[in-house]
Formats: sequence, structure tokens, C-alpha cells
Amino acid sequence: MKAPDFRYERPTDVEAALALLADGDAAVLAGGQSLMPMMNFRLARPQVLVDLNRIDGLAGIAEDGEALRIGAMTRYADLAGSDLIATYAPLIARALPHIAHPAIRNRGTIGGSVALADPAAEMPALLMAMGAQIALRSTSGMREVAADDFFLGLYETARAEDELVTEIIVPKPAPGTRHGFYELARRHGDYAMAGVALAVGEAVRVAFFAVSDHALRAPEAEAALASGDIDAAAAGLEGLDFHADPNADVATKKHLAGVVLRRAWAGSSTGGNTA
Repeated sequence: MKAPDFRYERPTDVEAALALLADGDAAVLAGGQSLMPMMNFRLARPQVLVDLNRIDGLAGIAEDGEALRIGAMTRYADLAGSDLIATYAPLIARALPHIAHPAIRNRGTIGGSVALADPAAEMPALLMAMGAQIALRSTSGMREVAADDFFLGLYETARAEDELVTEIIVPKPAPGTRHGFYELARRHGDYAMAGVALAVGEAVRVAFFAVSDHALRAPEAEAALASGDIDAAAAGLEGLDFHADPNADVATKKHLAGVVLRRAWAGSSTGGNTA
């Protein structure tokens, strides 16, 4: 099956892209690794396709005081090759080898994953665990939304239809922060059946993916991990809003959430090891 008819636009600056989004019924093409299959299966039927690949300034990784600024069009492969990511965003460095396959990582973008908000994708949970902010821009101005407040449901975010994700702001972790990541998938590179990212330092943040209709924090587990009690943390997952999917029922999701949490905690460290 092929995509229905659409108008293709390839602006060369952000202002032109925002003007197209303001007209309504437009979809944004970044890496295209999710959008194009959805259009081919007619799950997405935009009237206008706005290709961002000719716009300068939407990609790149820069240090800005106590944070990293990551352009929305930065590709996974560029994240993997960045010393700044390895040093100041070790959760991303840990997770990248598990995200899809090399061909996908060569085209896929961080902003595309954020905007799509697939519940089984790693990036939303990673950003929640790191306390990141999502920068949005429209013809009426700019705003930043905490990752905790951005992912609302199945492919649902706080981004308005006329807004563009422009960059991700990731705070540098406090010295001594432990980072952990683990996911279970049927095959390496497949979407996860369950996964978790955690950061334990001055603040404790635990974010799950592939167990509900969107990435979500685990407050009771966070409170337990603040004192290093992994058994209490695993027991504290009972209150999470687990959802079944084609891979597993709710009971299985609950069980797998405990498994990945324990393994992420056991493998956590203060470094940016990507093994």
C-alpha cells in the first residue's frame, strides 16, 4: 500500500516551516522512519508534508552552561558519536545501541521520536529520567515543556499542531549520579516489551517505557531507590498504570517492569558506559 496524495513542501528556514504548520493539516518529516510507514499504511493522512531536512540550525549538540542543547534534527548516529553526550548524557549513550538498527539510527532524529511519542520508544523515558525540557516554537512564540508533562498518551503530546519541536535541553547530571538502563525485546533492535531508565543522585528519577500507553515516572520506586532499597522499589510498581499490548497482557507487563528495574539498578554506574 502507498500513501494517499499529499502536497510536499521543503522549506529552507524555520519561519517558512512554521507558516506551513500554521495553515493546518500538515505533518513534519524529520527522519521519516516512523512517519513514512504510517503514511504508507494510511494510518497518517496529512494534506501537506513539511520536510525539515534542508533547514540549517535544527541539528547539533552544544554545551550551554549546566545543560546540553540538542537540536531536534540531530540524528541518533550523531548522538552516538558525540563526546558531549557520552560525558553529560550517559543515559542516552547507554541506550543508543538498543535503539532500532544502524540504518535506522543513521536517519532517525531525536526530535522525531519526541514528537511521535511512541510508548515503546526509548527516548521519551530517557528524557524524563534526565529531567529534560522540550523546546517548542510556533508563529506566535516559543515555550519549553518539561518532559514529565510532554508525553500524555498513545502518540499524544503537549505539542500543538502549529508547533515545531526545535531542541531538547538536557541538564548535566550532578557529580556521582548513578545511571541505569535496561530493556527487554524479542530481538535486539526491536521495539521493547518493557524498559526503564533511571538516574539516582541529588534527585531520583525512574521512567518506564513499553509498559503503558506512554512513558511514565514511578514515584514510589523513586522514593525507595533514594535509600537504595531495590526490593521496595520493585514492590512500589503496583500503582503504575500498566497497559496491555500485542506483546503481553497487564500481568506480564507488571512482571517485566520489575525485571527491567532490578537489572537496570544492578547495572547502574556513574559513568557513560554504552556496553
